[in-house]
Amino acid sequence: MSSKSKLKIIALNSYKQQATRINQILCEWKNQDNFLINIDVPRFNSGEAKCVINESVRDSDLYILVDVTNNSIKYKMDGEYNRMSPDDHYQDLKRVIAACNGKAKRITVIMPFLYESRQHRKVLRESLDCAVMLKELEFLGVDNIVTFDAHDPRMQNVLPLNGIENISPALQFTQQLLTEYEDIQIDSDHLMFIAPDEGATERVVYFASVFGVNIGMFYKRRDYAHVVNGTNPIVAHDFCGGNLEGMDAIIVDDMIDSGGSIIDVCKQIRERGAKRIFVFATFGLFSSGFEKLDKAYADGLFDRIFTTNLVYQKPELLEKEYYLGISMNRYIAAIIDTLNSHGSMQKLTRPSERIRQTIETYKG
Repeated sequence: MSSKSKLKIIALNSYKQQATRINQILCEWKNQDNFLINIDVPRFNSGEAKCVINESVRDSDLYILVDVTNNSIKYKMDGEYNRMSPDDHYQDLKRVIAACNGKAKRITVIMPFLYESRQHRKVLRESLDCAVMLKELEFLGVDNIVTFDAHDPRMQNVLPLNGIENISPALQFTQQLLTEYEDIQIDSDHLMFIAPDEGATERVVYFASVFGVNIGMFYKRRDYAHVVNGTNPIVAHDFCGGNLEGMDAIIVDDMIDSGGSIIDVCKQIRERGAKRIFVFATFGLFSSGFEKLDKAYADGLFDRIFTTNLVYQKPELLEKEYYLGISMNRYIAAIIDTLNSHGSMQKLTRPSERIRQTIETYKG
């Protein structure tokens, strides 16, 4: 397969801004003019839609980019505007795939936030939405799915014969932290990575292992007798870990949704004497606004929040003093380039060696 002639990219409206930059990077690397394909997803007055692909995708190595969390996009239905939900974005993704008519040689979907990834297991008689989505994409002919920091990486087991690449942005978090703060002491006496709940333990263990420091963990005690906004409310966070007095603490999680859990965890860490508190979250959704986080920062509960541009970043977020955004555009370009040339994804999926090199350079 000739990577120069066959690589093509489709960006849904939800990911156009990032895709424009990703396309520019790939054009520079491959000495090409453009890889982006022009498409339209028009809607009828009823709210129904279709996809029209305006260029040929025959025999192409096709990459489709979508952000299912981008709620800034609106469409008109019955004379009124609706904000696009994750369901709307996912339906548009399926329309794009269907419009390809099976003509692409290979289809890779790049979906940074895995659709319905929080509905990944059954507790009661309930739907398994993420698993259903993955099986649908398999049925539609998708060959590979690239996602980032999946809420539960075991979702890869749904498609044992198809490729699901679950990428960690740990390298970019490390680089940004050590660039912004030149006085971080990387040893077990001065630095600890902390999981805000048991589900984040694997991420924290990974960071701690490459940094060579200890971990702490919070256990979420929930009220399983009640359901509020689709989840069981948290009663308390119980901490398991060593002494935090005078240490820098880094909380690692896949997302910040309302921010309530992170604030509670930061409060407890501060009460245990931590010197500085940083938060690494791959996806900054901030679905309940910023009022609580603004107050928590003003009260000194945390020092900095780091999230990526893998999902839509609200303009208000970009103006926050406590916020630092991390661009993943170049990394996504590298992922596309590697897959297009049939290279190994191992070093991009878990970039342990590059993180260690970054740390050694920082110490040196």
